[in-house]
Amino acid sequence: MHKKELIIGFVVGIIANTIGTLLYILLFSEYGITETFAMAAQQDQIGSLLALGAILNLVAFFGFLRIKRDLRAKGVLIATLLTALVVLFYKVM
Repeated sequence: MHKKELIIGFVVGIIANTIGTLLYILLFSEYGITETFAMAAQQDQIGSLLALGAILNLVAFFGFLRIKRDLRAKGVLIATLLTALVVLFYKVM
């Protein structure tokens, strides 16, 4: 049962990050989603896009803490740490 709650939190964290990234692109970019990703890849800015998308994980994390779902919040935290490692990989490469 504990593993299931952790996995649910992890999936919610990944989905929140994806939605946050897409929301950032739709709200602040003059171009479409594919064009923005293509330009970000050209300019080595994919990591920055992912980092900005991870801000939405804060909502999921504190939401789970508020309703006393600590294991789900831990899953969101793990997803955020995974995102941080991916951003670090893009910054180093």
